[in-house]
Amino acid sequence: METSEHLTALAAEGRALARAAREAGTEAPVPTCPGWRVRDLLEHTCMVHRWATAFVVEGRRTHHPAGEEPGLDGEALLDRFTEGHSLLVEALRAAPAGLECWTVFPAPSSVAFWARRQAHETRIHRVDAESARSGPTTPVAPQHAVDGIDELLAGFHARAKSRVRTDSPRTLRVRAVDTDTVWTVRLSDAPPLTVRGPDALDTPADCTVSGTAEELYLALWNRLPLASVAVSGDPGVAGLWVRNSAVVWS
Repeated sequence: METSEHLTALAAEGRALARAAREAGTEAPVPTCPGWRVRDLLEHTCMVHRWATAFVVEGRRTHHPAGEEPGLDGEALLDRFTEGHSLLVEALRAAPAGLECWTVFPAPSSVAFWARRQAHETRIHRVDAESARSGPTTPVAPQHAVDGIDELLAGFHARAKSRVRTDSPRTLRVRAVDTDTVWTVRLSDAPPLTVRGPDALDTPADCTVSGTAEELYLALWNRLPLASVAVSGDPGVAGLWVRNSAVVWS
């Protein structure tokens, strides 16, 4: 996907998150994030947006911890979220193509990384906010879902800190039935290795999870139970994912 598409999505997802949060109210529990209320969700996303903005605006070349949030609630917190989200979108749109700054993992450019990362960050938390209110959730377009699966499997879980590991080699296949996209994830005592496309079919799978791209995106990001997609083969491999795949803030 193009960076411009991620920026358009980031802008829209932030507006949808704020709308859902306001409708739910900041005291509402967030079913997709056990133990959180909408207040916690907004505070977290405020912090992440401002943290990301600092790398882009200041061109920070090394990792810096996020700043503390001021402990707001209600309309003041919603206003802070809206302000921080707008600052992030504006910073990314204004950033020079050659910007170099720290990124979580390699990408074609720093701007491409942060536009993509924050689009998915905001989308997933928009899903969280919508889970806190009654009513339908906003669909995730197949191309965005496929990109988010790519980011999770080949980005986050290619890092040394991935906890999705096994003592003996195992293989997980992920198949998006509506886009005809396939990933094969080779698991071992090292970080997972993901291959996408026809080459992904060269290795027999111990376990296969299948569903629409949106279903897989939300299930692999732990926003839907894995039981919501089709699972065949060794259930232990799927269980390993459920137990150890969560991407946590650190």
